Amino acid sequence: MADTPRQEPAGHLLCAGSYREMGFTQGQKLKEKIGQTMAVCLEDETFRLGRPWWLPTWLMVWMGKRRAARMLSKPLRRDFPEMHDRLEGLAEGAGLDLRLAYFCNAFESILASVSDRAAVPLPACSAVAARGKRSVTGEPIIVRNFDYVPVLRPFLIVREDRPRDRYRSLQFTAATTCSAFDGLNEHGLCITYNYGHTVDDSAPTGTISMLITEALERCKTVEQAARLISSRPRWGGAILMLADAQGDIASLELSSTRAALRRPKAGEDLILHTNKFHSTAMQQVQVPEQSIFTPTAHESLRGHRVLESAELRYDRLAELLDNSCPLTVEQLVAVMSDHGKDKAPSQTTPCVHGPYAATIASLHFLPRQRKMRVDFNYTCQAKFQELTL
Repeated sequence: MADTPRQEPAGHLLCAGSYREMGFTQGQKLKEKIGQTMAVCLEDETFRLGRPWWLPTWLMVWMGKRRAARMLSKPLRRDFPEMHDRLEGLAEGAGLDLRLAYFCNAFESILASVSDRAAVPLPACSAVAARGKRSVTGEPIIVRNFDYVPVLRPFLIVREDRPRDRYRSLQFTAATTCSAFDGLNEHGLCITYNYGHTVDDSAPTGTISMLITEALERCKTVEQAARLISSRPRWGGAILMLADAQGDIASLELSSTRAALRRPKAGEDLILHTNKFHSTAMQQVQVPEQSIFTPTAHESLRGHRVLESAELRYDRLAELLDNSCPLTVEQLVAVMSDHGKDKAPSQTTPCVHGPYAATIASLHFLPRQRKMRVDFNYTCQAKFQELTL
């Protein structure tokens, strides 16, 4: 797959007011980009995998819209009314069929479904959090690689949310998405999102990214955010990295029915994860260890184990970080830029360069300084832009 041009994250979108107003602003300001996102994705090879050759694009979209509306309309109105207002505003501002907005925002949960795994893009992602003796300044740090299909790189955005009577936040997301992949709020709470691939099912409801946005709006600490997210209805699997201004760091493992909070081991001030669960209870609802990609998956994935990349990336990061040395942000970024022992970047190295997926955004967060640094590029080539809330 040919890589897409590098997209600069210059500036960010400001959304303020009621939830409907924030959604409308995003839809109106990004109308052209939203249209381009859908057009590019529908024509891209990786998003069409598993579709019967005889099924035309217009019919696939029509079926997808109907299915997404049927799955999400009532549950979102019931469980996430504010997010539903925002989704309606986005559709109105962009001149978009609301059913198509459901379809775009349901996609992340479909990615966590084993039944659809061979037919849709499978994201990677890696994250590391350090504090105390593992941080040169002692302050908490999160570094994170966002790994996805390169065709989406031009449609990534940074958005500043100022919801009425809620906390302000900086959020990393996509043009079509009303919620957040990662974010940092005015109190220093930081949350980043890796996919977890699960086998337990539940009725469709709000997505993990909607819960991230909700927690950034309402919580100040890791403990508060973990409690809120774990208690809410959700649809999908995830591994969230959390940090706050007080220095707490944790990895929250989630499925549609379970949750487990993992903190650094005693005496350690560092924690990392990729896309594989570590908690025993969560491993019970994870895709089995020996599951492999089927012949309908992308050519580069066929015959490989689903968890192979997650395991190899985790092992390499753990090896690079297996010492007691305090780390600067730059040193952590260098770790996330790693191309393996043989210096050959691939789909299984921390900085992902594959024919299918790649690191299309690199981010790090400094909760005490309320700073987010981002570039929509491979981590090994990133030139970070700094944003302060």
